[in-house]
Amino acid sequence: MAALAQSAPKSPRSLDWFREFLRQELAPYAGRFETVVRMVIAATLVMIVCVTFRIPYAFEGVIYTFIISRENPTATLKSAGTTFLSVGVGAAYVLLSVGFVISAPILHVLWVIGSFFLSFYALSAMTNYGAASTFAVVIAVGVPIWDRHVSAETNVEDTLWLTLAVSVGAVVVAAIELAFAHINPGDDIVLPIAERLSAVEKLLSFYGEDRPVDQATEKTITRLELLGTSTLRRILRRSAYSPEYTLQMGGVVALVGRLVDIAAALMQLSFPTSGSDQKQLRNLAATVARIRTDVINRRIPGAIQFDPDDELSPGVPLLHEMEKLVELIPQAFAGSRSTDEYVPSSDDIPGINLVSPDAFVNPEHLKFALKGCLAASSCYIIYNAIAWPSIGAPAMATCLLTALSAVGASRQRQILRFAAFVVGGLFLGIGAEVFILPHLDSITGFTLFFMLVIALASWFITSSPRLSYFGFQIVVIFCLINLQEFARQTSLAAVRDRIAGVFLGLCMMWLVFDQLWGSSAAVEMKRVFISNLRLLAQFVREPLAEEGRPIERSHSLRENINANFDTTQASADGVLFEFGASRQHDLALRNRIRQWQTTLRALFVIRIALRKYRLQLPGFELPEGAHVAQQEFDDRIAQVLDAMATRMENGASEERVHFEGSFERLKEAAGTCCANGPCQLLSVNLQPFLTLSRTVENIVTSLEKEMRLANL
Repeated sequence: MAALAQSAPKSPRSLDWFREFLRQELAPYAGRFETVVRMVIAATLVMIVCVTFRIPYAFEGVIYTFIISRENPTATLKSAGTTFLSVGVGAAYVLLSVGFVISAPILHVLWVIGSFFLSFYALSAMTNYGAASTFAVVIAVGVPIWDRHVSAETNVEDTLWLTLAVSVGAVVVAAIELAFAHINPGDDIVLPIAERLSAVEKLLSFYGEDRPVDQATEKTITRLELLGTSTLRRILRRSAYSPEYTLQMGGVVALVGRLVDIAAALMQLSFPTSGSDQKQLRNLAATVARIRTDVINRRIPGAIQFDPDDELSPGVPLLHEMEKLVELIPQAFAGSRSTDEYVPSSDDIPGINLVSPDAFVNPEHLKFALKGCLAASSCYIIYNAIAWPSIGAPAMATCLLTALSAVGASRQRQILRFAAFVVGGLFLGIGAEVFILPHLDSITGFTLFFMLVIALASWFITSSPRLSYFGFQIVVIFCLINLQEFARQTSLAAVRDRIAGVFLGLCMMWLVFDQLWGSSAAVEMKRVFISNLRLLAQFVREPLAEEGRPIERSHSLRENINANFDTTQASADGVLFEFGASRQHDLALRNRIRQWQTTLRALFVIRIALRKYRLQLPGFELPEGAHVAQQEFDDRIAQVLDAMATRMENGASEERVHFEGSFERLKEAAGTCCANGPCQLLSVNLQPFLTLSRTVENIVTSLEKEMRLANL
């Protein structure tokens, strides 16, 4: 990614960069074709069922086949149950609440605005993505239904038809996913990690044997670098795995992703290797292979320590960075005593946790809900003010479905939204109505055309998250235009209205999310990273003796920090789509923050393990003297993290917080306590504690030095 990004700023080569970007994104990879086939089968079956039995709102059923998560096939049954529950709750909310406001215009408008706010808040605060999206779909499309001047019986009937269409989509996807299910819980994370480690191992082996890298390995590394880790982070975020598994594997994903980035950068360099260099490269390749074997076999990787006396020649400038990352990977499992603590059981299906732990304390949920509510409410007011009700449903659905898949930065979303509008609305929508559909006189012909469009969109959807949004928007616009009625259109008026509704929704989302409340990706990336430094400093100090409910507070901090890691990475992905005078500086900042975030995430995972000692949990007790020394050690770490954030935020040179010697004082205090206590205490509790604390000191010292040298 770094090499690709560096070529982008030069305007004469921007077209070449874009072509290379598309080539890499659309290139086949293992499992892509099978995923596309599953998507096409599911969407086509839903379309056929809805058209055959003339179920209204078929477009919602088809769109939902792309919303429901495919990452955990073993959890599909529970997901389907949750979906039906959400459909019922959404329909019950609309039918029960609208009765109190239907006859009072002012109350009706307030009900609409409140419903939009509730929908977008659910999308942000609920952990079960399928449940949140289902609930929001029913509300967002149900609101325009009850604005029509028809009988209440007709509105009730259409609300129930909408519920049935979404349910059909959920049932079909569940059946398809269960039919194709062949992996165990956790494999959706473990196997991609193993693939990345295998690619890095092969690359290092070529260098270690002084052989040219083959084309297949180069393509694999380049593809994995371009793909990034956004998909894996999304799987962890949306899954119902335990918090421990999510956090620890999130750290492994970040470290392995950074390892792939460095490997890709290494391929761009030309350097000679001496005999000692080749030996170190072979040793590193063997270590990566051992970690990969442990991860696949669900074992905790053993501690790794490379020989500090090895001399690295300037000819291999990135070797030391790769060794540091590999050393940190086992540390991501710090505090785990067995695989059962971090890998889901093969017989276990993740449970249902509907609401995020920080649902009522994280202001970002409220901010997202307010933005979405403003965009949807603006559409509602506009189409009612100009008396154009036929654009209402497409506009509402567009606002909701745009928010569902919004990833990256404002410029990225803006480009992909309107590009998908042109392709899906103008070319595939109006173009199909004028040139193709008039010549199709049977469901067979329409089905073949439908499958072709869905296959094209699915291929884009299975790209990295930087481009998958484009494919999803094509599906949304195409289905909104072609699946609202069961007859071929003889007039373009209906198509015009739907395209106008989609355009209105896109404009409002662009105005609210990208302009009124938007900021550049680089600014957002830096802001969230600074915020995470401060939150991590606060987490290190937890629990404070004077504060009550320390467990709940620490859990909330942990969720906020983990969410900020994902937000920072998503903003970093979006920097590639922003151009201007500051692009070179933003790309350099992006590379630094991505490197620092990997280190910071490793620190975060280790701090979670050390928190057990701070809380004096059973099996992690420390003598009183060592416990007091740990608090002093932690306070100094927090001061260093706060100083980093202040320096980065103000751009000024702050007085340095001296951290050197902190671990030695902690070790001395622990040794004194051990001398006065049972002999086995050192080996059982203090030795792992001191090992983790030493790692924390090394990470903080290295990170502080790198950030100071960068003058940020």
